[in-house]
Amino acid sequence: ATRRFPLFTRDTARPEGGGRAAPGDAPAPARQWPILAVLLTVGLGLLLTALDVFRVGLLVIGAALVAGAVLRWVVPDVGMLAVRSRFTDIVTYGGLGLVIVLLALMMQPDPLLRFPWLQDMLHFTVDS
Repeated sequence: ATRRFPLFTRDTARPEGGGRAAPGDAPAPARQWPILAVLLTVGLGLLLTALDVFRVGLLVIGAALVAGAVLRWVVPDVGMLAVRSRFTDIVTYGGLGLVIVLLALMMQPDPLLRFPWLQDMLHFTVDS
């Protein structure tokens, strides 16, 4: 027997932690509370962005994704929040959330976070 992956896969393994987040006798929304919490928070961020509060809305969206990464790390059964392996989900949710938060903090006008080397790099590429 070889340890290599087969040429053609016949089945897909469920992601670890992909079970229900609450007992089976709980109502359907309560069984999937982690994904609902993340989605409702992202929805709130989108609503704030639509109401012309861009920076706050994007910070809420980024924080929701980082919270999803933390939930995926801490809670053993996260329901539909589990998409792939635990490591991949944490890196994906956390990485995208941090990038959104950083971009929201660097957003013009009046950025709250400034990188001087980024300004120099922009001038170097545009001025030459």
